[in-house]
Amino acid sequence: MKLHFTIVIFFITINLTAQTDARLYAIIDAVSAQRLENDIRTLANFGTRNTFSDTLSKTRGIGAARRWIKAEFDKIDNNCNNCLEVFYQKDLVTPKDGNRVPKEAYVVNVVAVQKGTKYPNRYIIMTGDIDSRNSDTMDYTNDAPGANDNASGMAGTIEAARVLSQYQFENSIVYLGLSGEEQGLFGGKGFAEYAKMNNWEIIGVLNNDMIGNIEGIDGVIDNRTFRIFSEPTPVTETEKERNQRRFYGGEVDGISRQLARYIHKTVTAYMPEMNPMMVYRLDRFGRGGHHRPFNDLGYPGVRIMEAHENYNRQHQNNRVENGIKYGDVIEGVNFEYAKKLTAVNAIVLASLGWSSPEPKNVTIGGVVEPNTKLKWDKVADDAVIGYKIYWRLTTSPQWEFSRFVGNTDNFELKGIVIDNYYFGVSSVHQNGQESVVVFPSAVMRSTGK
Repeated sequence: MKLHFTIVIFFITINLTAQTDARLYAIIDAVSAQRLENDIRTLANFGTRNTFSDTLSKTRGIGAARRWIKAEFDKIDNNCNNCLEVFYQKDLVTPKDGNRVPKEAYVVNVVAVQKGTKYPNRYIIMTGDIDSRNSDTMDYTNDAPGANDNASGMAGTIEAARVLSQYQFENSIVYLGLSGEEQGLFGGKGFAEYAKMNNWEIIGVLNNDMIGNIEGIDGVIDNRTFRIFSEPTPVTETEKERNQRRFYGGEVDGISRQLARYIHKTVTAYMPEMNPMMVYRLDRFGRGGHHRPFNDLGYPGVRIMEAHENYNRQHQNNRVENGIKYGDVIEGVNFEYAKKLTAVNAIVLASLGWSSPEPKNVTIGGVVEPNTKLKWDKVADDAVIGYKIYWRLTTSPQWEFSRFVGNTDNFELKGIVIDNYYFGVSSVHQNGQESVVVFPSAVMRSTGK
Protein backbone atom coordinates (compact mmCIF):
# COMPACT_ATOMS: atom_id res chain seq x y z
CA MET A 1 0.00 0.00 0.00
CA LYS A 2 2.80 2.40 0.87
CA LEU A 3 4.58 1.60 -2.41
CA HIS A 4 1.40 2.32 -4.37
CA PHE A 5 1.04 5.76 -2.72
CA THR A 6 4.61 6.69 -3.63
CA ILE A 7 4.09 5.74 -7.25
CA VAL A 8 0.94 7.87 -7.51
CA ILE A 9 2.67 10.93 -6.06
CA PHE A 10 5.59 10.47 -8.45
CA PHE A 11 3.20 10.23 -11.40
CA ILE A 12 1.39 13.42 -10.43
CA THR A 13 4.68 15.29 -9.97
CA ILE A 14 5.98 14.32 -13.38
CA ASN A 15 2.73 15.38 -15.03
CA LEU A 16 2.77 18.74 -13.26
CA THR A 17 6.11 19.50 -14.88
CA ALA A 18 4.92 18.49 -18.35
CA GLN A 19 1.45 20.03 -18.68
CA THR A 20 0.66 23.48 -19.99
CA ASP A 21 -1.21 26.02 -17.87
CA ALA A 22 -4.76 26.72 -19.13
CA ARG A 23 -4.69 30.16 -17.52
CA LEU A 24 -2.12 31.33 -20.04
CA TYR A 25 -4.39 30.48 -22.96
CA ALA A 26 -7.14 32.50 -21.28
CA ILE A 27 -4.73 35.44 -20.94
CA ILE A 28 -3.88 35.27 -24.64
CA ASP A 29 -7.56 35.30 -25.57
CA ALA A 30 -8.31 38.23 -23.25
CA VAL A 31 -5.96 40.67 -25.02
CA SER A 32 -8.02 43.02 -27.19
CA ALA A 33 -6.90 44.45 -30.53
CA GLN A 34 -9.77 46.96 -30.33
CA ARG A 35 -8.63 48.34 -26.98
CA LEU A 36 -5.07 48.54 -28.29
CA GLU A 37 -6.27 50.47 -31.33
CA ASN A 38 -8.23 52.89 -29.16
CA ASP A 39 -5.22 53.52 -26.92
CA ILE A 40 -2.75 53.92 -29.77
CA ARG A 41 -5.07 56.40 -31.49
CA THR A 42 -5.50 58.33 -28.24
CA LEU A 43 -1.75 58.58 -27.71
CA ALA A 44 -1.08 59.58 -31.34
CA ASN A 45 -3.78 62.26 -31.12
CA PHE A 46 -1.85 64.16 -28.47
CA GLY A 47 0.03 65.57 -31.48
CA THR A 48 3.48 65.30 -29.97
CA ARG A 49 4.71 63.50 -26.89
CA ASN A 50 8.22 64.89 -27.03
CA THR A 51 9.65 64.85 -23.51
CA PHE A 52 10.04 68.64 -23.61
CA SER A 53 6.65 69.41 -25.14
CA ASP A 54 3.67 71.12 -23.49
CA THR A 55 2.89 69.89 -19.97
CA LEU A 56 -0.14 72.11 -19.24
CA SER A 57 -2.49 71.47 -22.15
CA LYS A 58 -5.26 68.94 -21.65
CA THR A 59 -5.15 67.82 -25.27
CA ARG A 60 -1.58 68.13 -26.56
CA GLY A 61 1.90 67.23 -25.40
CA ILE A 62 3.68 64.95 -22.97
CA GLY A 63 1.82 66.27 -19.94
CA ALA A 64 -1.60 65.39 -21.30
CA ALA A 65 -0.31 61.99 -22.44
CA ARG A 66 1.12 60.96 -19.09
CA ARG A 67 -1.96 62.17 -17.20
CA TRP A 68 -4.13 60.07 -19.53
CA ILE A 69 -1.89 57.01 -18.95
CA LYS A 70 -2.12 57.47 -15.19
CA ALA A 71 -5.90 57.81 -15.46
CA GLU A 72 -6.05 54.52 -17.37
CA PHE A 73 -3.98 52.78 -14.69
CA ASP A 74 -6.30 54.30 -12.08
CA LYS A 75 -9.33 52.88 -13.91
CA ILE A 76 -7.72 49.47 -13.97
CA ASP A 77 -6.98 49.81 -10.26
CA ASN A 78 -10.66 50.61 -9.58
CA ASN A 79 -11.73 47.56 -11.60
CA CYS A 80 -9.49 45.17 -9.66
CA ASN A 81 -10.39 46.33 -6.14
CA ASN A 82 -7.31 48.48 -5.71
CA CYS A 83 -4.80 45.84 -6.77
CA LEU A 84 -2.43 48.45 -8.26
CA GLU A 85 -0.26 51.10 -6.71
CA VAL A 86 -0.20 53.92 -9.27
CA PHE A 87 2.25 56.82 -9.06
CA TYR A 88 4.62 59.11 -10.92
CA GLN A 89 8.39 58.78 -10.64
CA LYS A 90 10.45 61.70 -11.94
CA ASP A 91 13.94 63.13 -12.29
CA LEU A 92 15.11 66.56 -13.38
CA VAL A 93 17.30 66.83 -16.49
CA THR A 94 19.14 69.88 -17.78
CA PRO A 95 21.13 70.64 -20.96
CA LYS A 96 24.23 69.56 -19.06
CA ASP A 97 22.88 66.00 -19.02
CA GLY A 98 23.13 65.48 -22.78
CA ASN A 99 23.22 67.05 -26.21
CA ARG A 100 19.57 66.14 -26.83
CA VAL A 101 18.26 68.16 -23.88
CA PRO A 102 17.11 71.58 -25.13
CA LYS A 103 15.92 72.88 -21.75
CA GLU A 104 15.48 71.95 -18.12
CA ALA A 105 12.53 69.65 -17.50
CA TYR A 106 11.31 66.75 -15.41
CA VAL A 107 11.39 63.32 -17.02
CA VAL A 108 8.23 61.77 -15.61
CA ASN A 109 7.50 58.04 -15.62
CA VAL A 110 4.07 56.55 -14.93
CA VAL A 111 4.14 53.43 -12.73
CA ALA A 112 1.54 50.81 -11.81
CA VAL A 113 2.67 48.08 -9.40
CA GLN A 114 0.65 44.90 -8.88
CA LYS A 115 2.09 43.56 -5.62
CA GLY A 116 2.87 39.88 -5.32
CA THR A 117 1.06 37.88 -2.66
CA LYS A 118 4.11 35.89 -1.59
CA TYR A 119 7.20 37.72 -2.86
CA PRO A 120 6.25 41.41 -3.03
CA ASN A 121 9.87 42.50 -3.42
CA ARG A 122 10.47 40.33 -6.52
CA TYR A 123 9.46 42.25 -9.64
CA ILE A 124 8.83 41.53 -13.32
CA ILE A 125 8.63 44.77 -15.29
CA MET A 126 6.98 45.50 -18.65
CA THR A 127 7.83 48.87 -20.14
CA GLY A 128 6.62 51.04 -22.98
CA ASP A 129 7.87 54.52 -23.91
CA ILE A 130 5.57 57.49 -23.52
CA ASP A 131 7.62 59.97 -25.55
CA SER A 132 7.86 60.51 -29.31
CA ARG A 133 10.00 62.54 -31.70
CA ASN A 134 10.12 63.79 -35.28
CA SER A 135 13.14 64.26 -37.56
CA ASP A 136 14.75 66.81 -35.23
CA THR A 137 15.11 65.45 -31.71
CA MET A 138 15.30 68.99 -30.35
CA ASP A 139 11.98 70.00 -31.95
CA TYR A 140 9.40 69.72 -29.19
CA THR A 141 6.61 71.81 -30.74
CA ASN A 142 5.79 70.30 -34.14
CA ASP A 143 3.81 67.12 -34.64
CA ALA A 144 5.34 63.78 -33.68
CA PRO A 145 2.41 61.34 -33.37
CA GLY A 146 4.66 58.34 -32.63
CA ALA A 147 1.91 55.85 -33.40
CA ASN A 148 4.23 52.86 -33.58
CA ASP A 149 7.25 54.38 -31.83
CA ASN A 150 6.10 54.01 -29.23
CA ALA A 151 2.38 54.36 -28.66
CA SER A 152 2.21 50.67 -29.59
CA GLY A 153 4.49 49.60 -26.73
CA MET A 154 2.80 51.93 -24.25
CA ALA A 155 -0.65 50.72 -25.27
CA GLY A 156 0.53 47.12 -24.95
CA THR A 157 1.71 47.81 -21.40
CA ILE A 158 -1.66 49.31 -20.44
CA GLU A 159 -3.51 46.38 -22.03
CA ALA A 160 -1.34 43.85 -20.21
CA ALA A 161 -2.28 45.60 -16.96
CA ARG A 162 -5.98 45.32 -17.82
CA VAL A 163 -5.73 41.60 -18.46
CA LEU A 164 -3.33 40.53 -15.69
CA SER A 165 -4.95 42.65 -12.99
CA GLN A 166 -7.74 40.06 -13.01
CA TYR A 167 -5.31 37.53 -11.53
CA GLN A 168 -3.15 37.32 -8.44
CA PHE A 169 0.56 36.51 -8.65
CA GLU A 170 3.12 35.45 -6.10
CA ASN A 171 5.68 37.88 -7.53
CA SER A 172 5.04 41.56 -8.22
CA ILE A 173 4.40 42.86 -11.73
CA VAL A 174 5.17 46.44 -12.78
CA TYR A 175 3.50 48.15 -15.75
CA LEU A 176 5.75 51.07 -16.57
CA GLY A 177 5.50 54.05 -18.91
CA LEU A 178 8.95 55.57 -19.43
CA SER A 179 9.78 59.04 -20.71
CA GLY A 180 12.93 60.56 -22.12
CA GLU A 181 13.89 57.57 -24.26
CA GLU A 182 14.57 59.59 -27.40
CA GLN A 183 16.76 62.07 -25.52
CA GLY A 184 19.08 59.53 -23.92
CA LEU A 185 17.20 56.77 -22.05
CA PHE A 186 16.62 59.12 -19.12
CA GLY A 187 13.38 57.55 -17.91
CA GLY A 188 14.83 54.06 -17.76
CA LYS A 189 17.95 55.31 -16.02
CA GLY A 190 15.90 57.14 -13.41
CA PHE A 191 13.60 54.21 -12.71
CA ALA A 192 16.42 51.64 -12.63
CA GLU A 193 18.13 53.79 -10.01
CA TYR A 194 14.82 54.06 -8.12
CA ALA A 195 14.56 50.25 -8.08
CA LYS A 196 18.16 49.93 -6.90
CA MET A 197 17.66 52.50 -4.16
CA ASN A 198 14.61 50.61 -2.92
CA ASN A 199 16.41 47.23 -3.01
CA TRP A 200 14.08 45.69 -5.56
CA GLU A 201 14.88 42.17 -6.71
CA ILE A 202 14.17 42.31 -10.43
CA ILE A 203 13.43 39.00 -12.13
CA GLY A 204 13.38 40.59 -15.57
CA VAL A 205 12.58 43.68 -17.62
CA LEU A 206 10.58 43.36 -20.86
CA ASN A 207 11.16 46.55 -22.84
CA ASN A 208 8.57 46.93 -25.60
CA ASP A 209 9.64 49.45 -28.21
CA MET A 210 7.70 49.30 -31.50
CA ILE A 211 5.40 46.29 -31.54
CA GLY A 212 2.95 47.30 -34.28
CA ASN A 213 4.64 47.41 -37.68
CA ILE A 214 4.55 44.39 -40.02
CA GLU A 215 5.81 45.94 -43.28
CA GLY A 216 9.56 46.40 -43.38
CA ILE A 217 11.58 48.94 -45.33
CA ASP A 218 12.79 45.94 -47.36
CA GLY A 219 9.24 45.17 -48.50
CA VAL A 220 8.83 42.10 -46.30
CA ILE A 221 5.39 41.76 -44.68
CA ASP A 222 5.37 39.46 -41.66
CA ASN A 223 2.80 39.43 -38.87
CA ARG A 224 4.21 36.50 -36.90
CA THR A 225 7.93 37.08 -36.37
CA PHE A 226 9.27 39.30 -33.60
CA ARG A 227 12.70 39.92 -32.15
CA ILE A 228 14.08 39.46 -28.65
CA PHE A 229 17.32 41.41 -28.13
CA SER A 230 19.52 40.45 -25.19
CA GLU A 231 23.10 41.12 -24.17
CA PRO A 232 25.31 38.02 -23.67
CA THR A 233 26.73 38.64 -20.19
CA PRO A 234 26.20 41.33 -17.53
CA VAL A 235 28.31 44.46 -17.85
CA THR A 236 28.59 44.39 -14.06
CA GLU A 237 30.48 41.09 -13.92
CA THR A 238 33.81 41.01 -12.14
CA GLU A 239 37.23 40.44 -13.64
CA LYS A 240 37.30 37.06 -11.90
CA GLU A 241 34.03 36.08 -13.59
CA ARG A 242 35.38 37.16 -16.98
CA ASN A 243 38.53 35.11 -16.47
CA GLN A 244 36.55 32.05 -15.41
CA ARG A 245 34.49 32.20 -18.57
CA ARG A 246 37.59 31.72 -20.67
CA PHE A 247 37.95 28.21 -19.26
CA TYR A 248 34.40 27.23 -18.30
CA GLY A 249 32.34 28.90 -21.02
CA GLY A 250 29.13 30.88 -20.69
CA GLU A 251 29.80 33.60 -23.28
CA VAL A 252 26.10 33.56 -24.21
CA ASP A 253 24.63 32.59 -20.85
CA GLY A 254 24.21 35.79 -18.89
CA ILE A 255 21.04 36.62 -16.99
CA SER A 256 19.50 38.63 -19.83
CA ARG A 257 20.18 35.84 -22.32
CA GLN A 258 18.49 33.34 -19.97
CA LEU A 259 15.48 35.67 -19.78
CA ALA A 260 15.37 35.75 -23.59
CA ARG A 261 15.43 31.95 -23.70
CA TYR A 262 12.60 31.86 -21.16
CA ILE A 263 10.51 34.11 -23.42
CA HIS A 264 11.32 31.98 -26.46
CA LYS A 265 10.36 28.78 -24.64
CA THR A 266 7.10 30.21 -23.28
CA VAL A 267 5.98 31.59 -26.63
CA THR A 268 6.76 28.43 -28.58
CA ALA A 269 4.78 26.41 -26.01
CA TYR A 270 1.69 28.64 -25.84
CA MET A 271 1.72 30.61 -29.10
CA PRO A 272 3.19 28.20 -31.67
CA GLU A 273 1.93 30.37 -34.51
CA MET A 274 4.49 33.01 -33.50
CA ASN A 275 8.13 33.01 -34.53
CA PRO A 276 10.33 34.46 -31.76
CA MET A 277 13.67 35.51 -33.20
CA MET A 278 16.46 35.74 -30.66
CA VAL A 279 19.06 38.35 -31.57
CA TYR A 280 22.38 38.00 -29.78
CA ARG A 281 22.98 41.71 -29.29
CA LEU A 282 22.00 44.33 -26.72
CA ASP A 283 19.88 46.13 -29.32
CA ARG A 284 19.80 47.00 -33.01
CA PHE A 285 23.25 47.62 -34.50
CA GLY A 286 24.77 50.61 -32.71
CA ARG A 287 21.41 51.63 -31.24
CA GLY A 288 19.84 51.48 -27.80
CA GLY A 289 16.62 50.99 -25.85
CA HIS A 290 15.18 51.42 -22.41
CA HIS A 291 16.25 48.00 -21.15
CA ARG A 292 19.86 49.12 -21.25
CA PRO A 293 19.82 51.30 -18.10
CA PHE A 294 18.54 48.27 -16.19
CA ASN A 295 21.29 46.10 -17.71
CA ASP A 296 23.81 48.76 -16.69
CA LEU A 297 22.87 48.20 -13.04
CA GLY A 298 23.08 44.42 -13.32
CA TYR A 299 19.40 43.63 -13.86
CA PRO A 300 18.22 41.15 -16.52
CA GLY A 301 16.39 42.91 -19.32
CA VAL A 302 15.54 42.43 -22.99
CA ARG A 303 13.95 44.33 -25.84
CA ILE A 304 10.85 42.86 -27.51
CA MET A 305 9.90 44.37 -30.86
CA GLU A 306 8.74 43.84 -34.40
CA ALA A 307 11.00 41.93 -36.79
CA HIS A 308 10.78 44.25 -39.79
CA GLU A 309 11.25 47.96 -39.18
CA ASN A 310 10.19 50.68 -41.57
CA TYR A 311 12.57 53.61 -41.22
CA ASN A 312 10.28 55.85 -43.28
CA ARG A 313 7.95 55.70 -40.29
CA GLN A 314 10.54 56.28 -37.57
CA HIS A 315 11.87 59.64 -36.39
CA GLN A 316 10.38 61.41 -39.40
CA ASN A 317 8.35 64.56 -39.91
CA ASN A 318 4.99 63.83 -41.50
CA ARG A 319 5.43 64.56 -45.21
CA VAL A 320 5.46 63.20 -48.76
CA GLU A 321 8.68 63.32 -50.80
CA ASN A 322 9.10 61.81 -54.26
CA GLY A 323 5.89 59.90 -53.77
CA ILE A 324 7.07 58.36 -50.49
CA LYS A 325 5.06 58.95 -47.34
CA TYR A 326 7.09 59.66 -44.21
CA GLY A 327 5.92 59.82 -40.61
CA ASP A 328 4.97 57.61 -37.70
CA VAL A 329 1.21 57.74 -38.23
CA ILE A 330 -1.63 55.44 -37.27
CA GLU A 331 -1.83 53.87 -40.74
CA GLY A 332 1.51 52.18 -40.09
CA VAL A 333 0.25 50.16 -37.13
CA ASN A 334 -1.20 46.67 -37.43
CA PHE A 335 -3.39 46.23 -34.34
CA GLU A 336 -3.73 42.46 -34.60
CA TYR A 337 0.06 42.16 -34.59
CA ALA A 338 0.28 44.49 -31.60
CA LYS A 339 -2.25 42.21 -29.91
CA LYS A 340 -0.01 39.19 -30.51
CA LEU A 341 3.08 40.86 -29.06
CA THR A 342 1.09 42.16 -26.11
CA ALA A 343 -0.04 38.58 -25.47
CA VAL A 344 3.59 37.45 -25.69
CA ASN A 345 4.44 39.84 -22.87
CA ALA A 346 1.37 38.96 -20.84
CA ILE A 347 2.03 35.22 -20.73
CA VAL A 348 5.69 35.74 -19.85
CA LEU A 349 4.74 38.15 -17.06
CA ALA A 350 2.18 35.63 -15.79
CA SER A 351 4.53 32.66 -16.01
CA LEU A 352 7.19 34.46 -14.05
CA GLY A 353 4.58 35.93 -11.73
CA TRP A 354 3.44 32.42 -10.78
CA SER A 355 6.95 30.95 -10.52
CA SER A 356 9.04 30.31 -7.44
CA PRO A 357 12.45 31.95 -6.96
CA GLU A 358 15.27 30.43 -8.95
CA PRO A 359 17.87 28.23 -7.23
CA LYS A 360 20.94 30.04 -5.93
CA ASN A 361 24.66 29.17 -5.98
CA VAL A 362 24.44 26.62 -8.78
CA THR A 363 27.73 24.70 -8.88
CA ILE A 364 28.97 22.26 -11.51
CA GLY A 365 31.57 19.52 -11.55
CA GLY A 366 32.73 16.54 -13.55
CA VAL A 367 36.12 17.47 -14.98
CA VAL A 368 37.81 14.42 -16.60
CA GLU A 369 34.90 12.26 -15.44
CA PRO A 370 32.17 10.40 -17.36
CA ASN A 371 29.33 12.17 -15.53
CA THR A 372 28.30 15.76 -14.84
CA LYS A 373 27.43 16.80 -11.29
CA LEU A 374 25.32 19.79 -10.28
CA LYS A 375 24.58 21.26 -6.86
CA TRP A 376 22.46 24.24 -5.80
CA ASP A 377 20.84 25.87 -2.80
CA LYS A 378 17.23 24.77 -2.51
CA VAL A 379 14.57 27.48 -2.58
CA ALA A 380 12.85 28.13 0.76
CA ASP A 381 9.39 27.72 -0.74
CA ASP A 382 6.96 24.93 0.10
CA ALA A 383 5.40 25.32 -3.35
CA VAL A 384 8.59 24.05 -5.05
CA ILE A 385 8.08 20.41 -6.03
CA GLY A 386 11.60 20.02 -7.38
CA TYR A 387 14.22 21.15 -9.83
CA LYS A 388 14.89 20.71 -13.52
CA ILE A 389 18.34 20.36 -15.06
CA TYR A 390 18.77 21.67 -18.59
CA TRP A 391 21.66 21.07 -20.97
CA ARG A 392 22.49 21.79 -24.58
CA LEU A 393 25.32 21.55 -27.06
CA THR A 394 27.63 24.53 -26.74
CA THR A 395 26.63 25.78 -30.20
CA SER A 396 22.88 25.48 -29.64
CA PRO A 397 20.93 28.71 -29.05
CA GLN A 398 18.22 27.02 -26.93
CA TRP A 399 18.18 24.48 -24.13
CA GLU A 400 17.78 21.14 -25.91
CA PHE A 401 17.54 18.56 -23.14
CA SER A 402 16.07 18.55 -19.67
CA ARG A 403 15.43 16.27 -16.74
CA PHE A 404 13.21 16.79 -13.71
CA VAL A 405 15.27 15.52 -10.77
CA GLY A 406 12.89 15.93 -7.85
CA ASN A 407 13.15 17.94 -4.68
CA THR A 408 16.89 17.60 -4.14
CA ASP A 409 19.86 19.96 -3.98
CA ASN A 410 22.18 17.91 -6.20
CA PHE A 411 22.15 15.46 -9.06
CA GLU A 412 24.60 13.51 -11.21
CA LEU A 413 23.84 13.19 -14.92
CA LYS A 414 25.38 9.85 -15.80
CA GLY A 415 26.92 9.47 -19.21
CA ILE A 416 26.72 13.23 -19.92
CA VAL A 417 30.27 14.56 -20.29
CA ILE A 418 30.75 18.08 -18.99
CA ASP A 419 33.10 19.03 -21.85
CA ASN A 420 30.43 18.77 -24.55
CA TYR A 421 27.50 20.73 -23.12
CA TYR A 422 26.33 23.78 -21.20
CA PHE A 423 24.10 23.25 -18.18
CA GLY A 424 21.57 25.10 -16.05
CA VAL A 425 19.01 24.54 -13.29
CA SER A 426 15.50 25.90 -12.69
CA SER A 427 13.01 25.49 -9.86
CA VAL A 428 9.58 23.98 -10.57
CA HIS A 429 6.47 25.30 -8.82
CA GLN A 430 3.63 22.94 -7.95
CA ASN A 431 1.52 24.77 -10.55
CA GLY A 432 3.99 23.67 -13.22
CA GLN A 433 5.60 27.08 -13.80
CA GLU A 434 9.38 27.24 -13.79
CA SER A 435 11.86 29.90 -12.84
CA VAL A 436 14.38 31.27 -15.28
CA VAL A 437 17.24 28.80 -15.82
CA VAL A 438 20.34 29.57 -13.75
CA PHE A 439 23.75 28.99 -15.31
CA PRO A 440 26.39 27.60 -12.90
CA SER A 441 28.40 30.30 -11.17
CA ALA A 442 31.05 28.10 -9.58
CA VAL A 443 32.94 24.87 -10.25
CA MET A 444 33.29 21.98 -7.81
CA ARG A 445 36.81 20.99 -7.02
CA SER A 446 37.85 17.78 -8.73
CA THR A 447 40.49 15.25 -7.88
CA GLY A 448 40.93 14.42 -11.56
CA LYS A 449 44.11 15.36 -13.44
